[in-house]
Amino acid sequence: MGKKPVNTIKEYHLHHQQPKKLQFTIHDLNVYLEEHKANATRPHIHSFYQIIWFKSGSGQHFVDFREYDVFENAIFFIAKNQVHYFDNKSNYEGVLIHFNESFIASPNNEMDFFLKCSLFNNPYQQPSCCIGTGIHQILNEYLQQIKTELPNVEAFGQTEMLKAYLKNFLIQVQRQKNEFEKVQGKVPFMVDEKRLQLVQFSNLVEENYTKGWAVADFARLLHISARTLSDLTNHILNKTPSQMIHERIILEAQRLLLHSHLNVNQIAYRLGFEDPSYFVKYFRKYTATSPTAFRKAIS
Repeated sequence: MGKKPVNTIKEYHLHHQQPKKLQFTIHDLNVYLEEHKANATRPHIHSFYQIIWFKSGSGQHFVDFREYDVFENAIFFIAKNQVHYFDNKSNYEGVLIHFNESFIASPNNEMDFFLKCSLFNNPYQQPSCCIGTGIHQILNEYLQQIKTELPNVEAFGQTEMLKAYLKNFLIQVQRQKNEFEKVQGKVPFMVDEKRLQLVQFSNLVEENYTKGWAVADFARLLHISARTLSDLTNHILNKTPSQMIHERIILEAQRLLLHSHLNVNQIAYRLGFEDPSYFVKYFRKYTATSPTAFRKAIS
């Protein structure tokens, strides 16, 4: 496997008058994998979001160096910059959707914020869920509406139409996900004060994990005590705030070792380590291997 990010997959863009270019594409999963199997089955990242609906087939999908089962009517949610790849099976039937962040995160929209945090890159849920057969017809109707709308590049309000169809698709999935979690005795992800604080903490970690901040620094920005923050993460995730910070640093180190040409010293400096030798010890402590050995193992 190569070390460069696999971004060779052809991307189609919607062209609008807005200054930021928008992306939205939809693919037949089996056709897509046949065309791009060499790249799709190697660890890679994208600058956009993905929804992968496995309508049939079984196997494994890999997200941020973890293996997850693929099963009938499983949907995976891949956030931008997450490392993922398909297994070598080519008999999957389903749908693959690509879109950029503008379609999932409108400023100051609570529902958009909720869907993004619940389904994509969620720090305390696996990146997939089973929708069963109960809503597949509804989801297919939204997909058909999206396919019909995509060619209408010059049509009035096309972007808003696509956003609406995508949001409705995700809301239906979230409803079904909540029902499955209730049956399994789990507490569905809902927007309450504690989970909102957890998401805010996760976002702060995402923005500042290279700065060497202490837990107290994050707690202060959340206007709570370090003890309250620790109680919060332990209660919901069974993890300490420090664990979450360490996990994010290690994940980024693994991503850089995978898809960049930076050497170990450069990666250490990028992650905020003043002493590269300490970074090597740090990486070994949390992964039981050295950065160099990890890079060779995934190459």
